[in-house]
Amino acid sequence: MLERDTAQPIGMFDSGFGGLTVARAVIDLLPAEDLVYIGDTGRFPYGPKPLSEVRAYAHELAWSLVKDFHAKVIVVACNTASAAALDDLRADLPVPVMDVVQPGAAALVRATRSGRIGVIGTVGTINSGAYDRAVATTGEDVTLTSAACPGFVDFVEQGHVTGEEVTILAERLLAPVKDADVDALLLGCTHYPYLARVIGDVMGPDVTLVSSADETAFVARTELHRLGLLRPDPHGTGDHRFLSSGDTDWFADLGGRLLGPELAQAERWNS
Repeated sequence: MLERDTAQPIGMFDSGFGGLTVARAVIDLLPAEDLVYIGDTGRFPYGPKPLSEVRAYAHELAWSLVKDFHAKVIVVACNTASAAALDDLRADLPVPVMDVVQPGAAALVRATRSGRIGVIGTVGTINSGAYDRAVATTGEDVTLTSAACPGFVDFVEQGHVTGEEVTILAERLLAPVKDADVDALLLGCTHYPYLARVIGDVMGPDVTLVSSADETAFVARTELHRLGLLRPDPHGTGDHRFLSSGDTDWFADLGGRLLGPELAQAERWNS
């Protein structure tokens, strides 16, 4: 492991805008921490791509956060990248690596009353079986129904989070988890919380929607404390940098609407 100190930033990456839900949770919970976020909008979406390709992207992004920005920890704020590369990143990187999959699975099993739970995600995430394994490691007696939701990420990346088109697609894609009568549904892609209103309307009021963002932030705080890497002044204001591999003006505009004023400007990240 590299020598690290509390002043170094938290490094975070995602295929685009989805991980901003995790960034928002981390900023709110740990306002004193510096944060560097890379959105790989030049190569999104990750979901339909082969996991080997996503794994290569994840390594490139994570190493950039370590070498170029001196990140003290890495948060993989992308379910598809976590499914494709988490074990390899933990083995290769000289800093701790956190993900969104295990925290989300833990929150999901806590939320159910009936033991019938569901997870929705990209094709890559669902086909990887990452959530099946994560739920199994909790040891809870639950029945998991999974469904891939191709198209959801594209709507979010275009800024369309409500409307008839989104609702019609949601009704079709959510049918397997709705038919399974789940009472807790994990939004297993960091883009999906932006569609929570539509997903909630389709699933109905008796289904609890679970986002991994808040849970991941709590895990990050616990790990940073355990490692002695939390900033000593918890009430300070950290510096937050946001970079994009694609159009930075678009990233700043749409990202600012999704995240908030912290994303007033975006910088260019070159792969």
